[in-house]
Amino acid sequence: MERVYLGKTKDVYALGGGQFLLRFKDEVTGENGVFDPGANTVGLTIDGMGRANLAMSVYNFKLLNGAGVPTHFLDADLGEGSMTVLSARPFGKGVEVICRKRAVGSFIRRYGAYLAPGAPLFDYVEFTLKDDKRGDPLINNDGLIALRIMDAGQIEWVSRETRRITNLIADDLASKGLELYDIKLEFGQVGGDIVLMDEISSGNMRVMDEGRPVEPLALVRRVLGEA
Repeated sequence: MERVYLGKTKDVYALGGGQFLLRFKDEVTGENGVFDPGANTVGLTIDGMGRANLAMSVYNFKLLNGAGVPTHFLDADLGEGSMTVLSARPFGKGVEVICRKRAVGSFIRRYGAYLAPGAPLFDYVEFTLKDDKRGDPLINNDGLIALRIMDAGQIEWVSRETRRITNLIADDLASKGLELYDIKLEFGQVGGDIVLMDEISSGNMRVMDEGRPVEPLALVRRVLGEA
């Protein structure tokens, strides 16, 4: 296999035939040793986190595929800590889509003068460009169009599907007594179709249990019924 990308939380290898292999790592994003799914730097290493995040991603991809959500997921080897996916072309150099059900994290840092932490946001969707050097800047719909990253139809589809995905996952978490505050997704294109890509793990979301943050490894155990 040829490694084509060295990432913060996983590495990507080309398999040929329009397929890639994602190998998950134990690193999670954050700052000063504190987990933060919105951060663009590795904050800490948690032993066993890579395989745990892979297992949770597989669980969520199967949940979403069962609901008719198009994804790049094909198969996984939990023992090897790897997932096989279709080759999906990102929008631009990568666009992250965040759906926020409650105000937390960077949203409060930006807009805290207008609302309190935990205030409902009613599935607010925002786009950021994947660009570590520039701190993953926010971009609005007009900006995505002006830079020819996405067109109006793609933006509308991705926004609508992001809300649907978010609520499918939120409902599943609610069945386990947990509340989803926000989630970060990424979409790409396979041929002419838009699909959900990358991972859907504890490293992509903030989840609360009666207002208390659920740490990544604990969240995986709750979701998979291991604790």
